[in-house]
Amino acid sequence: MFNRLFMRMSWVVVSLWSTAVLAQATPPAVAAAAAASAEDAKAAAVKKLFAERFNNPPIVGVRSTPYGLYEVQLGSDLVYTDEKVNFVLDGTLIDAKTRRDITRERQDELAKLPFEQLPFELSFKQVRGDGSRKLAIFEDPNCGYCKTLRKSLGEIDNLTVYTFPYPILSPDSTQKVKNIWCAKDRGETWDAWMLKGVVPPKVDCEVPVDKMVALGQKLMVRGTPAIFFADGSRVGGAIPKEEIEKRLQQ
Repeated sequence: MFNRLFMRMSWVVVSLWSTAVLAQATPPAVAAAAAASAEDAKAAAVKKLFAERFNNPPIVGVRSTPYGLYEVQLGSDLVYTDEKVNFVLDGTLIDAKTRRDITRERQDELAKLPFEQLPFELSFKQVRGDGSRKLAIFEDPNCGYCKTLRKSLGEIDNLTVYTFPYPILSPDSTQKVKNIWCAKDRGETWDAWMLKGVVPPKVDCEVPVDKMVALGQKLMVRGTPAIFFADGSRVGGAIPKEEIEKRLQQ
């Protein structure tokens, strides 16, 4: 009998100890979950208000920020608003202490894409040296900045370039893309046009132009050139050789 009583008391002590431990360990986790849920509810309310006041724009997402505003993503654009959507900031948000461009940093972060997920069947590949460094470019054949970028890339060795034709500037862009895509050597024909102005001969074959344009739109490529790096980052415009080299090393 004594043994049964001892065992029963021991079980009670263990149970009380377990309850005390759980009482100490659980509240922070529960509080964190509750806070996250409350914040999600606030963001959802902001999204609803924003949609009502601005005639249902294509809102990708709404997120709270550490600086007391809500970030509203509209495509690749970002705007900021208060909890009641009484005021909206449409522009660049700068950290006054560090001079960091908060808006640009967030846009770069949101635009990241795993390099290996690009549909390379819609591109053609050129390899220089050992090809160990990789990047992908969306280019229109009539884009002057793309031609400037091509010259810079010609000075960089050990590089693999995936070119995604993106004919968006004119009907002639589409025709040039078709002719180059149907050429025996796409890379050589593209460079001959972009760097030397050699007009590609007219050739007929099946060209996935619609898929090329749809891909650029899906990735929110609004202008050419647009460069995608192996680390998932991207940049728009004909950045100088030094900047390309720096990003290739990251």
